[in-house]
Amino acid sequence: MNKLFVILFCFVFACVNAQQLKSPSKDIVVDFSLGDQGEPTYHITYKGKEVLKPSKMGVLLKDGNTLNKNFRILNVETSAFDENWTPVLGEEAVIRNHYNQMTMHLEQKESDQKMDIVFRVYDEGVAFRYEFPFENKAHYFIISDETTEFNLTGNHKTFWLPGDYDSQEYNYNETKFSEIDISKIDRNNGIALQSVESNYRVQTPLMLKSDNNLYLNIFEAAVTNYPVMHLDVDTANFTLASNLVPNAIGDKAYLRTPSTTPWRTFMVSDDARDIVGSKMILNLNEPNKIEDTSWIKPMKYIGIWWEMHVGIATWDYAGSQNAQNSLTKELLPSGKHGATTENTKRYIDFAAKHGFDGVLVEGWNVGWEDWFGNWKEDVFDFLTPYPDFDIEEVHRYAKSKGVKMIMHHETSGSVGNYERHLDRAMDLMKKYDYPAVKTGYVGRIIPRGEYHDGQAMVNHFNFVAERMADNQLMVNSHESTRPTGYHRTYPNYIAAEAARGNEFNAWSNGNLPSHETVLPFTRLLGGPMDYTPGIFEIKMSAYDPTKTEQVHTTLAKQLALYVTLYSPLQMAADLPENYEKHLDAFQFIKDVPLDWQISKYLEAEPGDYLTVVRKDKNSENWFLGAITDENPRKTEIPLDFLSPNKTYKATIYQDGKDAHWEKNPKSYTIKTETVTNKSKLKLTLATGGGTAISFMAIN
Repeated sequence: MNKLFVILFCFVFACVNAQQLKSPSKDIVVDFSLGDQGEPTYHITYKGKEVLKPSKMGVLLKDGNTLNKNFRILNVETSAFDENWTPVLGEEAVIRNHYNQMTMHLEQKESDQKMDIVFRVYDEGVAFRYEFPFENKAHYFIISDETTEFNLTGNHKTFWLPGDYDSQEYNYNETKFSEIDISKIDRNNGIALQSVESNYRVQTPLMLKSDNNLYLNIFEAAVTNYPVMHLDVDTANFTLASNLVPNAIGDKAYLRTPSTTPWRTFMVSDDARDIVGSKMILNLNEPNKIEDTSWIKPMKYIGIWWEMHVGIATWDYAGSQNAQNSLTKELLPSGKHGATTENTKRYIDFAAKHGFDGVLVEGWNVGWEDWFGNWKEDVFDFLTPYPDFDIEEVHRYAKSKGVKMIMHHETSGSVGNYERHLDRAMDLMKKYDYPAVKTGYVGRIIPRGEYHDGQAMVNHFNFVAERMADNQLMVNSHESTRPTGYHRTYPNYIAAEAARGNEFNAWSNGNLPSHETVLPFTRLLGGPMDYTPGIFEIKMSAYDPTKTEQVHTTLAKQLALYVTLYSPLQMAADLPENYEKHLDAFQFIKDVPLDWQISKYLEAEPGDYLTVVRKDKNSENWFLGAITDENPRKTEIPLDFLSPNKTYKATIYQDGKDAHWEKNPKSYTIKTETVTNKSKLKLTLATGGGTAISFMAIN
């Protein structure tokens, strides 16, 4: 590790109420000042242009203290930091963490209440947080709100989700800032708006583009022991104000000194690739806390999952959501239960044949007859299999084939029940050699009144990751809070969903063709996503002629997603029999790695297109993914990223000439070329299409 750490102390008299901090490149400048009433304010410029107008800062406490005015500056500390660190798994083998820092030590003039505001300025943006120092003894306090603002300079194009405290599973809305209005969006998108009282509240990360082609992103990092930040929208004044998710009685956060808030982040660049390729969110988290990480490994998996979404199998043994949920009364199998021993062996055979690491089985355990919407706290025990799932035999068979099983824990939102059973559930995983678990939190949270994005649930998701780490187990959370870089600290938190995934294409009006072009600028900034790509049978009418639902991409784009949507845990989500029909295209899924040495974002425009190339961590092979939205696209890619003095076999998986996401999604062609780093490739992407390329080193 190369590290440069310089601290400069600057003691400032109370009459000096302004300070400035620049990024290492000096392109980004943040100015901090105290107003006439001692109110903290910050202001950001980029290459001499104002990108964020003076914006208020501060915190409100439940006891009536207002930590947003009447401050004076006690002193200022500045520092510069530059290090290279190595993630356990990631898009890069080495990540640079380079920033300048300024800590404003503040004190209120009358109450002597102290608060620090810490700024870090990177070449791609600004981060700041509030810190509450320890003074003589611990002080307990309740946050009732923040007064953090982001005062924009104009009516920017905005990619936004409604501010639902319980779900991020929406299509992105692309409008002018002034046109944000939740009452006008399509609510028939697969789920109900769960907890949105305001038509003018949005989620972070929030991606924006100004009229002068600057790319902006508002997010947060290192959310621990604190609620998620949503944003209240003032469409007339182009202002966003922090909205912290409350708990069941309306409080926002319970803290004690010393403590900190999460980092509030504002990224800016005139090149969209700087935003999508940024590691700023990850860098703002604490370093890895797991000493032995040898057991944390990428996994490519298949599973008993998609067949339930397309309606040919059920999670529950009895085949009815209204069946009795008690084995003291006879439950007759429906004949459609997916998680049978026989069916699981079929998936294990397929995984072994094609070199997959794992098999996920959903619906293996008792409780699915009565799991959703009933506010029952003890539906699942995470231990008891259904009569037709022989966990001992499945373990024996998987081991004989060299395949690992992936556990599934659907909590139905009953958090207390899951925590009570967690140690026993982990013991079962270790007994039967399950290295990873997929957790689920569908439905309203129990205890009642808590939200998925509240402080209690943030603590729960992090607690599960930490307890899994204690037991050398990996976790992939679904329906969780969206990640904010915590996988740097606990790299066994290998993936999460926390966005609208591929399954919505099976039973709703689906994901927009632009959806996957927005996710890398938003959800994926905080961590890897279990999007479950790889659907080859695009139209659901293949299972039921009356169905009109379909995946809103071409087959070639489904391949490209393995590169454009980073995750060290990737599912080949379709049914084995659908892959058997297209083994030539399936070869890309088999070949593509999950852990990378280098990642380069070659082309990027949020909501429109993305082209990414990555180098395998363990070889000289490279892989490219290019995707587009509802518009067809042609582009030419120089291959200068390839290693010099080497020759590569390029296998190009591309849309057919007549491909179209809706009219002809399964049209694709495969061709091979011999290339070097002097070569160029012309790509033609169909409407809603994509291209995937493997570059295999020949010499």
